[in-house]
Amino acid sequence: MTHIPHPDSPGITVTCAIVTVSDTRSKQTDKSGQLIQELLRNANHVIEAYTIVKDEPVQIEDQMERLSQYPNLNVVIFNGGTGIAPRDTTYDTIIKLLEKTLPGFGELFRFLSYQEIGSRAMASRSVAGVYKQKLIFSLPGSSNAVRLAMEKLILPELVHLVGQLHNSNSKQ
Repeated sequence: MTHIPHPDSPGITVTCAIVTVSDTRSKQTDKSGQLIQELLRNANHVIEAYTIVKDEPVQIEDQMERLSQYPNLNVVIFNGGTGIAPRDTTYDTIIKLLEKTLPGFGELFRFLSYQEIGSRAMASRSVAGVYKQKLIFSLPGSSNAVRLAMEKLILPELVHLVGQLHNSNSKQ
């Protein structure tokens, strides 16, 4: 039996940004970025920014830094570039910038992914953590992986995690 966490307070919205990391996608062909936006909006969250960058470390770093300056932004969700191909640099770039990591996110994502796609799940380098008071998630670029991460992990915990991040009374 799966434990269901206590429900988040109704009516709380989280302000999010989506960054698709891809050498080939455009806003018209970015199904994963569109899906993230749709799922966030359906959960009554706000999309503050959406962009596509090449799988280049400097561009990924620039986006993290630029978005960290948005005062009302709570969450940045990256998708793409988490595999082990030579052009997959998202994980390597983000992991070195995170001030805190949420190892359980990647572990749970790979566990759930394994149940759907088998041993190929081990190639996913999904990661989550905190950068300059923003919650950062990095997902694979596949729409199926995005849906899995959003529906099973991110959306159920988004309000809670943002609340924890900004709760000055919680022990760090």
